[in-house]
Amino acid sequence: MSSPLSLLHKYGIRPRKRLGQCFLCDPNILEKIVRIAGVQDTDTVVEIGSGIGVLTAMIARTARRVVALELDRLLVGVLQQELGGFENVEIVHTDVLQFDFSSVCADPMRESRKERIKVIGNVPYNLSSQIVLRLLEYRRCLDRVVLMLQREVAERLAAPPGTKDYGPLSVYVALYTEPMLETRVPAGCFYPRPDVESRVIRLDIRDEPLCRVDDMDFFRRLVRASFSKRRKTLLNNLKSSTIPVTVDQINAALSALGIDGVRRAETLSVHEFAALSNFFCRA
Repeated sequence: MSSPLSLLHKYGIRPRKRLGQCFLCDPNILEKIVRIAGVQDTDTVVEIGSGIGVLTAMIARTARRVVALELDRLLVGVLQQELGGFENVEIVHTDVLQFDFSSVCADPMRESRKERIKVIGNVPYNLSSQIVLRLLEYRRCLDRVVLMLQREVAERLAAPPGTKDYGPLSVYVALYTEPMLETRVPAGCFYPRPDVESRVIRLDIRDEPLCRVDDMDFFRRLVRASFSKRRKTLLNNLKSSTIPVTVDQINAALSALGIDGVRRAETLSVHEFAALSNFFCRA
């Protein structure tokens, strides 16, 4: 297959800023992404934002099946032209935030990891958080997710408690996945050149959540409330939040769980957030 830059020239493609299009043009990084994903000949791989299909072709040479998602209708035409020789590639014109990942999973309710799919994507940076949360909704049918993200976002996803990057998204990701920061990617590897550095992150989906959460909706509300003002203490953030608990209930929960209310949210582990959420739900 031709190089990314030659394909862009061949089809007269001008990256569309509205869609956050930045094309990864470094073949070494593209190959490294496939290696990080650990693609095997038994895998079904969903690629988010297939673009001009260079990475898609690399995946298709190994994977059993590739489902290439692309929102830009012009690029769908390019993919159809360039990937026509791959019988294992299915091109889908869709928005990733509307795509049903379970539709390509052999059996989304089975426990065997062999039935789950892998996801690879160089995603629009302005939609990173939304896409990650969307993928977590389909965790039962996912095995591994490898994403190219803005470096700061990737580091936030993998941040441990007690660090400045640790926040609500870090908590949600750690609950359901084992995140691993991979290679850094300089801006010069893209066309057009972005204003930020990028980084690849690998999310291995846990067989079971890190800990039990009785009510996920309440858990999310609690975590968001706890981080609402990072300089405030956990106690003050919870007291001023809209979650349906009284001050007495907050004090009782903190006391029962041995959590000091003067701590800040970034010091709490996922287990502590889950214990706090479950305590309120059972009160």
